[in-house]
Amino acid sequence: MTTRVAVIGVGSMGKNHARVYDELPEAELVAVSDANPLVAQAVGAQYNVPAYADYRELLEKEKPEAVTIAVPTALHEEVGLSALEAGVHVLMEKPIAATVEQGRALIKKARATGRVLMVGHIVRFNPAMQALKQRLQAGELGRIFQVFCRRAGPFPARIRDVGVVVDLAPHDVDIMRFLTGLEPERVYAEIAQRIHTDHEDLMFGLLHFPEGITGALEINWLTPTKLREILVLGERGMFRVDDLTQDLYFYENAHASGTNWETLAHLKGVSEGSMIRFALQRYEPLKAELQAFLKAVRGEVEVPVSGEDGLAALRLALMLVESGIQHRVIEVNKNDS
Repeated sequence: MTTRVAVIGVGSMGKNHARVYDELPEAELVAVSDANPLVAQAVGAQYNVPAYADYRELLEKEKPEAVTIAVPTALHEEVGLSALEAGVHVLMEKPIAATVEQGRALIKKARATGRVLMVGHIVRFNPAMQALKQRLQAGELGRIFQVFCRRAGPFPARIRDVGVVVDLAPHDVDIMRFLTGLEPERVYAEIAQRIHTDHEDLMFGLLHFPEGITGALEINWLTPTKLREILVLGERGMFRVDDLTQDLYFYENAHASGTNWETLAHLKGVSEGSMIRFALQRYEPLKAELQAFLKAVRGEVEVPVSGEDGLAALRLALMLVESGIQHRVIEVNKNDS
């Protein structure tokens, strides 16, 4: 059973969606669209499918069952609502929208039309991240103390309409929610504009979660090499994910080695122990993400990254921006979602 799919917005990210859909036997890529006709025509010709400059024309003529929307963030609401109104399932590249209100509108429309709305938080689908989640759920770390995310690199030419926080922070706050299964209670951030003139390009943020868990994230567009790292510190040691190489490491707290839970409860120190690099089967996270989306469209699985997940990540990213501007801690109101 194949699903007729299209991609709206085939720039740097969207063209990869088109490539993967073309490779998947369960998908039939039927069309692409981009506001730049030359870009649309080039990608359409590559996969021998019709190309449109107007996404509305694509929806009307090709009638896809599902679409990826990878347009600039400011257009997410407009394009997403049009697709959902046309009865099409939507995978929205993160962030879900430019504002919380726009994100809510998309979720409401998806519910009203009975269509799938999934948000493209691709980091969840990294095999190292999936393995880490499983090990945390199995209790291999004991209590979690801290989650630290570093996402830094040079300025991406594709970004023009948002700053580094809205572009990158949704990845990391989503991962913190994913790994802990908890919602933060308050946030604080320091932001700065060092080189770029329109938006912030540097941020260091702190998030306080229930159960005494601290989240920290460092993001910027100023580092001349890409850094993608997640550290999870707990009673038994520390897990480290290299998001670029898809590696998962465990650094053991030797004092906790071989102890049972009763002994661990009275643990008084930390010392260096063994380091393990886990053998993982590597795969392309985007392929796993699109396969999960298509399974959700066919009703085989729950939506793995829901509109509500995307909205929560956007809210937290915007709160971090607000905190950085106002230089104050912001309490997360769980009723305002």
